[in-house]
Amino acid sequence: MKQPLLELRQNLHKELRELKPMNFLFLTLAGCINAFGVTMFLFPVKLYDSGMSGLSMLLDQVTPASWSLPLFLLVFNFPLFLVGLRRQGLAFTVYSIYTVAVYSLASYLIMNVLPVDVSFISPLAGSDLLLCAIFGGVISGVGSGLTIRHGGAIDGIDVLSVLFAKSLGISLGTFVMTFNTALYIVCGIVINSWILPLYSIVTYFVGSKTVDFITEGFDRSKCAMIVTTKAQEISDALAEEFKASGTIVDAIGGYSRQEKQILYFIVNHFQINKLRRIVQGIDSKAFISLQDVSDIIKRRK
Repeated sequence: MKQPLLELRQNLHKELRELKPMNFLFLTLAGCINAFGVTMFLFPVKLYDSGMSGLSMLLDQVTPASWSLPLFLLVFNFPLFLVGLRRQGLAFTVYSIYTVAVYSLASYLIMNVLPVDVSFISPLAGSDLLLCAIFGGVISGVGSGLTIRHGGAIDGIDVLSVLFAKSLGISLGTFVMTFNTALYIVCGIVINSWILPLYSIVTYFVGSKTVDFITEGFDRSKCAMIVTTKAQEISDALAEEFKASGTIVDAIGGYSRQEKQILYFIVNHFQINKLRRIVQGIDSKAFISLQDVSDIIKRRK
């Protein structure tokens, strides 16, 4: 009995050491940014965010005034993050709960304390639904992206997808999209109009793309897979030109059965044409495949 408890304590201590004070600073900023986007652009014109945030916005509209958006954010998100503790780990859970708490508190301050009227129209975009959908999606996407980039999540739908997507035989993205589609259909039925739910889809699309940009970077690198019989010569030329090295892997042609090599090389999108010219100048029969690389992690010397 003592051994499992000792291991649990050691694991807990290890995960607590993973918590970084700088992450909390960025997560505080992320929660405030998300609250600003939702309360200043989406909530006043009754557009809906995605996930638990969107569900909270809908329930805010159809329940008594005492049941407000900040309260629903806490009620829906906290239990989901706690349920996902074992699967996601302590650091992720602490970061996520903290960010949701900041998001909820900042939403409350904007809606109830600060001298800003968010009751009927957006203080910044008026009643223009398209502007509200786009800027609300972008700003809340920045908040969500910052949260993910610093180890947490700002919406319990991410945990829900991890818990149930695999058992349903679908991907995480498909689960989230299905949930949001169902949410917007319910919103349309409840308010007896499809205009706001349709604009909310714009918000969801813009927000998801913004999250991708924040988490994966605006300037993605490219992975070049070069199949050739002159890999070393090409590698030397690329290393000389770009001051970087690649990796050579032995391979065999599937049809010709000829021995070949695959050169794995990372470039940015400005260097693609130059890479192509160098490779084709050395081996005109070389096969080049390019793929997006969202992040590059290397050991510091």
